[in-house]
Amino acid sequence: MVGIGDDAAAVETGALSLITTDSLVEGVHFRRSWGSDALLGRKALSVNLSDIDAMGGQPRYATVSLCLPSETPLAFVDGLYDGLLQRGGEAGVQIVGGNLSRTHDAIVVDVALIGQADTILPRNGARPGHVALVTGTLGAATLGVRLLDEGKRLGAPSGGAGGAHEERCIRAQLDPAPPLGFGRAAAQAGLAHAAIDLSDGLSGDLLTVCQESGAAAWVDAAAVPIDAAAKAIEEGRGGDPLALALHGGEDYQLLLAAPPEAVTRLRQLAARLKVALTVIGGFSEGEPALSLRGGAADTPLVPRSHEHFGGG
Repeated sequence: MVGIGDDAAAVETGALSLITTDSLVEGVHFRRSWGSDALLGRKALSVNLSDIDAMGGQPRYATVSLCLPSETPLAFVDGLYDGLLQRGGEAGVQIVGGNLSRTHDAIVVDVALIGQADTILPRNGARPGHVALVTGTLGAATLGVRLLDEGKRLGAPSGGAGGAHEERCIRAQLDPAPPLGFGRAAAQAGLAHAAIDLSDGLSGDLLTVCQESGAAAWVDAAAVPIDAAAKAIEEGRGGDPLALALHGGEDYQLLLAAPPEAVTRLRQLAARLKVALTVIGGFSEGEPALSLRGGAADTPLVPRSHEHFGGG
C-alpha cells in the first residue's frame, strides 16, 4: 500500500469496491460554534461510513479534502483530524490522502470513502410482500439541530431530565452513530434485499426505495421508533413527535426491505450486534407511493424530507 505522500494512494480492495463521498459545508451543514472541531471530523467520516454500511460493505480507506479560508487557524485542522482519526480507528478505516485548497468564505470538509463487499444491498430490491425495518430510533438529530439553532450546546444543558434529553438530541446531530456492520452482516447472510441509510428523512428515503424498486409502501404509525428524548421535548413544545421521526433527517440509521420469513433471523443478528431493529411497515403492489396506517383507514403519507435544491 502507498498512502499519503505520493500523487495518489495505492490500496488493495476486494473484488467489488464501494465508493462514496459526502461534503459538509459551513453554514449549510454545520456551524463551528455548534461544537468542537473534533466532533465535526467524526461526523464528516460517519456520514460516509453510513453509506458504505447501507450497501452492505466494509469501509477501508478515506481521503479528506479541505477548502479553508486563509484565516483558518491551524488548531481547527488539528482538531478536525483528531476526530477523523479517532472515528477512523473505531471503524477500521485508514486515511490515505486528500487535498487542501483555499476558499474565500465557508469551510468545506469533503470525505471520499472506499469500501469493499462480496454482496451488496441496493435500493431496488424491495418487493411486494417484503417488510420494512429500521435500525435505532428516529427524530433526535433533527431536534438536535433545532436546539443548536436556539443556542443550546453540549455541556450546557437546561438541567434535570430536560437537560439530559437536550444533550442526547444535540449529540445525535453532532456525532451520529450509524449501526456499523449491521448492513454488511445482513447482506452476507442474505437476509435483506434492499437498504438505504436514513440521511434525508424516513418518508423521503422510503419513497426512494419504492421508486427504485417499483413498489408502494405503508408505514404503521404506532411502530415508528421515535427517539424517547426527542419525543419528550417535542411533546413538551406541543409538537408532533411522529412527524419529527417521519420527516426529520440525519438519523443515519438503516432502512431495510426483507422477506417476512427473514425477520426472526434479522432480529437475532441485530441483538448480537447490539442494534435496535423495528418492523415499521411493508411493501405492496402499486405505483411508488406511501401510506400511513393508524386509524380506521390508511391515509396518504406525503414525504417532507430534506431536498438539497428544493424547499423540503
